[in-house]
Amino acid sequence: MYTLGTAIVGGTYKEGQILPGDSDLIDQFGVSRTVLREALKTLSAKGLVEARARVGTRVLPRARWNMFDSDVLLWHLESGISFDFIASLAEIRMAVEPDAAALAAERRTDEQADELMGWLRGMETKGQSAEDFARNDVEFHRVVAQASGNPFMVSLSNVVEIALMASFTISSPVEGGTAFDKAVRLHRNIAEAIAAKDPEMARVAMRQAIQSGVDRATTALGSAKG
Repeated sequence: MYTLGTAIVGGTYKEGQILPGDSDLIDQFGVSRTVLREALKTLSAKGLVEARARVGTRVLPRARWNMFDSDVLLWHLESGISFDFIASLAEIRMAVEPDAAALAAERRTDEQADELMGWLRGMETKGQSAEDFARNDVEFHRVVAQASGNPFMVSLSNVVEIALMASFTISSPVEGGTAFDKAVRLHRNIAEAIAAKDPEMARVAMRQAIQSGVDRATTALGSAKG
């Protein structure tokens, strides 16, 4: 399923295209018919394909794909990161996370405020790997979503995680002193605003942190392509 999903998202199989027959796919991916059928059923549930009798399995338009599904997001990441992908992730984050931070400032428990500070301290650790910094950052944003008290915002954590992974894949803050200091400072602003129960400051701080990460990633992506 993983390889076929990446092939669809990456454009090897175009929107509207009929996939090769079962026998061809079995030979191509080296799986059993049962495994293939289960994979196609899963891809159908994610909105990527649709099977029709006497027609075959067709790749559905991108507008039908479940873009909040963690696998679909990962397949986008695996198939190559583009400006459009980074921009789209940033837009949905901007639409949700600042309000999640504001709600967290209103609703957080003392334990959640402490947990945020704990992940912030992890981000502040000097000499950590890019992977460790990413994990601390992802967990920080997960706690913000949980502290918002809104289950829908928690469910959108997959999008945030993939957005951060995409950003760190292109350019991690640990690679530069100034970028590292700025990332930590912006996240400290979020944590302190939530701890102080200041919704508006939390909202502003989250917007600034998201925009900074996007700016860093798009700059690095532009440099790599230039």
